[in-house]
Amino acid sequence: MNIEDIIISPKKIETQPWQLGSVITNEIPENGILLVFCSDYRGGKGNAVAKNFDTVREEFYKLSKFDFEIPICDLGDLISGKSLQDTHYILQEILSSCLYKNTVPIVVGGGNDLSIAMIHALNFHQKNIRYTQINNKIDLSNEGDEISEQNFLQKIFNSKLLSLKDYHHLGYQKHLNEIDAVKLMKSVEFDVIRLAEMMGNTDRIEPFFRRADLVTLNCDAVESFAEPFSVNPQINGLNRREICAVMKEIGLGENLKMAGIFNFNADAENILNHQLLAQMLWYLLEGIDIQKTHPKERHYDTFWVLIDDQEFAFKRDSFTGLWYFGSDENIQKCVPCSQYEYDLAKNGVLSERLLRV
Repeated sequence: MNIEDIIISPKKIETQPWQLGSVITNEIPENGILLVFCSDYRGGKGNAVAKNFDTVREEFYKLSKFDFEIPICDLGDLISGKSLQDTHYILQEILSSCLYKNTVPIVVGGGNDLSIAMIHALNFHQKNIRYTQINNKIDLSNEGDEISEQNFLQKIFNSKLLSLKDYHHLGYQKHLNEIDAVKLMKSVEFDVIRLAEMMGNTDRIEPFFRRADLVTLNCDAVESFAEPFSVNPQINGLNRREICAVMKEIGLGENLKMAGIFNFNADAENILNHQLLAQMLWYLLEGIDIQKTHPKERHYDTFWVLIDDQEFAFKRDSFTGLWYFGSDENIQKCVPCSQYEYDLAKNGVLSERLLRV
């Protein structure tokens, strides 16, 4: 497959030497970050008519290159296939090429169903995938053979080919969801986090990103202002500052292999929507760059908590300040947690999530 046949290269954008655009290339790098933009919204209520992402690019390229050390590629705009399945297949091939080069691909645009293409690409390279999704709805439809935004999650859960180890669903809003879907997710011990628990700061939700291999964001979970930010706009959702903070936490994840930002309203005329997406991408890149340059050797302080005559161990990374639950010498066998959960334990309450360990 030739890249030239499936990608429209981005137009040249003039930038200053201090700006991010001055270091962005259009070749897939080794150990870097790759952006690819997609216009296929057929998995939802949309179409596959080519969108213009140039405004987002212009806003993104004008941001500071800061002290980023990681190479960055803007591959361009993916040409949609004749069918949605064709688009999924083409996207999988591009993502797989990135994984061979240890590069983190970020898919921007298209419908939320593209998440299943991402997890299929990842599944080819590894097993026991950890997937975190930010979405205001929990869609568990079983209807239809064709992949859609409503059934892709159920197809992931039911697939015998996909090796899913963990799934976390963040940002759901009670008034938009069928109560049985929420109960079902909790009954199989998937973590389901309400929007209210994400507002204000990221401390309590950071553990759900820390070891995620794949993180996807449905822009429907971001509040719209002035003009719809997503193709399915909502008045309630994460605000501008909160979503940028969340994006940085996603990038800081120690296992992040790929990320997706779906259902963005690329047709928006208000420049603020394009600025917000550009800055969301910038903070995601900042997190990835920090994680890639973190010292590999870590040291942990252990704190023991007594609850009902039983001792529980919490560990804190002396460099990052991040918390873990468990006493095993191998930190990979300990569960990422928050200081809030540690403080709860000191007050005699072990969170339900940690009780499952």
